Amino acid sequence: MRFSSLGSGSDGNALLISAASGVTRTTVMLDCGFGLREAERRLLRLGMAPGDLSGIVVTHEHQDHVGGVFTLARRHRIPVWLSYGTYQAVLHKCDGVELHFCRDGDRFAIGDLCLSPYTVPHDAREPLQYVATDGKSSFGVLTDAGQSTPHLVQALGKCDALLMECNHDRTMLANSAYPYSLKKRIGGAYGHLSNEAASEILREIDKSHLKRLIGGHLSMQNNTPALALTALMQGLDGHQAELTVACQEQGFDWIDLSQD
Repeated sequence: MRFSSLGSGSDGNALLISAASGVTRTTVMLDCGFGLREAERRLLRLGMAPGDLSGIVVTHEHQDHVGGVFTLARRHRIPVWLSYGTYQAVLHKCDGVELHFCRDGDRFAIGDLCLSPYTVPHDAREPLQYVATDGKSSFGVLTDAGQSTPHLVQALGKCDALLMECNHDRTMLANSAYPYSLKKRIGGAYGHLSNEAASEILREIDKSHLKRLIGGHLSMQNNTPALALTALMQGLDGHQAELTVACQEQGFDWIDLSQD
């Protein structure tokens, strides 16, 4: 199994997760917050075309995650998986798109991949995050959550790789020029994970299988890669894993878990 990012941050998010079995290969896109042309351009950078996608899986309805999903899906006839709550928020965009509904705790398969949705605290209708596996390796994603829950800690246990939100440094956010209402939303229980919160969650997760750790969804105004990496290192608490950070412009290139 391998995965990569088209870009990660408030200006747009999209991940690719891919698995092979014999002569077949399945690649799904997790979210697409980029317009059609930009998504196609970023796919090409990773050696992919829209026609290579077996499906698009949606976490929630916020524009930086869903803004390009339905245009891309409609143009290239790609099926979309989403929660019913998310569907209710975006139903006016869904004409002509093949839809499948998913919910917390109900695993589903797309080709060679099995995905396990789990709920997170975020200010959306029915937000889900996912753990994907090909039966050998597992990759967990946690972004757009305001706080830890026992449920998400359990869901992410024993993953071989994790992408974890490190949205902001609490001091930088507090001292930023953002209006108070926005600071309160971002730092609130249904907002985004701070570096410190990500570190605390990481300490609680079963890291016995963890080999790769990526910080994601960094704020360009209220965080730095160095601060995020320091927090993740502290959260590893002595566990050895390869660390990196996903950026807004380039995301990150393919990471192949079969080579670890």
